[in-house]
Amino acid sequence: MAKSHFATAIDIGTSSIKVLAGQREKNSDKIVAVVKEEMAHSVGVRRGEIYDPLKVADHLLKLKQKVYEIHGINLKRALVNISGVHLVGIKSQGLVSVSRADQKISEEDIKRVLQQASQAVTLPANTKILEVVPQEFLVNGEGGIKNPLGLEGIRLEVKALLICVFSPVFENLEETMEEAEIEIEEVVPSFLASAKAVLKPEEEEVGVAVLEIGAATTSLSVFTEGVLRDFVVFPLGGANLTNDLAVGLRIEIATAEELKKKYGSLEAAGKDKRKKKIVSSGEEAEKIFFSHKFLDKIVKTRLSEIFGEANKALRKMAKETNLPAGVVLSGGGSQLPGLLAFARRQFGLPVRLGQPQGVVGVTEPSFSVCAYLLSYGLTPLEKEKGGREVSVFKEKLKNFFRIFLP
Repeated sequence: MAKSHFATAIDIGTSSIKVLAGQREKNSDKIVAVVKEEMAHSVGVRRGEIYDPLKVADHLLKLKQKVYEIHGINLKRALVNISGVHLVGIKSQGLVSVSRADQKISEEDIKRVLQQASQAVTLPANTKILEVVPQEFLVNGEGGIKNPLGLEGIRLEVKALLICVFSPVFENLEETMEEAEIEIEEVVPSFLASAKAVLKPEEEEVGVAVLEIGAATTSLSVFTEGVLRDFVVFPLGGANLTNDLAVGLRIEIATAEELKKKYGSLEAAGKDKRKKKIVSSGEEAEKIFFSHKFLDKIVKTRLSEIFGEANKALRKMAKETNLPAGVVLSGGGSQLPGLLAFARRQFGLPVRLGQPQGVVGVTEPSFSVCAYLLSYGLTPLEKEKGGREVSVFKEKLKNFFRIFLP
């Protein structure tokens, strides 16, 4: 298999670190993963955010060594995610005069208007802009324009969404990667990577929401007319359900996680109500007895809270659209049996389970973030006039921020 380019994606989550590395086949759009590894960890990350870079770096170094021993690949550079409740969206606008004498809008004009939008609002203290997402361009006051490049006008405006993060969270990610001796190529918000991995273009166009249920956080993002409109991140996830089971059944966290994966379900019809037993995975093995009725109550109570928060946010964010494509579920917490029917009742909308697209052999929702990061890192290359290969996607606004132009 001939290689045209190679990239590595790293997803640092609350309960595990995932690595996906691969390449795009020469003269083909097919992306093939050659490395797909995951390592569980329980320290250093809280609610999706790194609070102890050295401990997380230690786990990442162990995973890096594992990849080298199994695959013979030394991870030196990677695209990496950033997540957590400190990711926020801020609406902004920018306005500039078109600079060229012939009044045709250039890439430089687009850069300037987006930069102006990034500076038009006063950010909270210790806040860093990760992305400037253009939602609509206006030329001479005429709106509804996705890509103004080459159009004629004297005034260019933009309505944009600033994706921001608490600066210490970003700095902890940088320190983690530096300690692990891995150079950061790109930092992409987890909710955006997960959504882009599972959505179809037609869904983004007509209107859709993505609910990503992670270990310690749940994110909700809304897309219409092919553009990210808004998002929110909640401090609730699958780990909360695991903790509820541990407290309710008085068992260890590891045992509760095992129980959730084996028996957790929202499918009540025809279920055996007899007590079940498992063996504790703790140091002192013991038999645990429970009833499905009690387990179902714990599962439903916590998920009702998560979906209740998501539903309130969805009504607020999508008040001007009906979201014909409904809701797409993603993330490791979306695998619970019966969750689709439960979600349809909660939202009153069509709901489907999203699977990552674009990487051969990667279909698990828990690898959605990595799948998009890898696909993004392998954006087709073009030649500059001087012969240097550059990524068109990345070169649009290098050294400042990226622009999602169609």
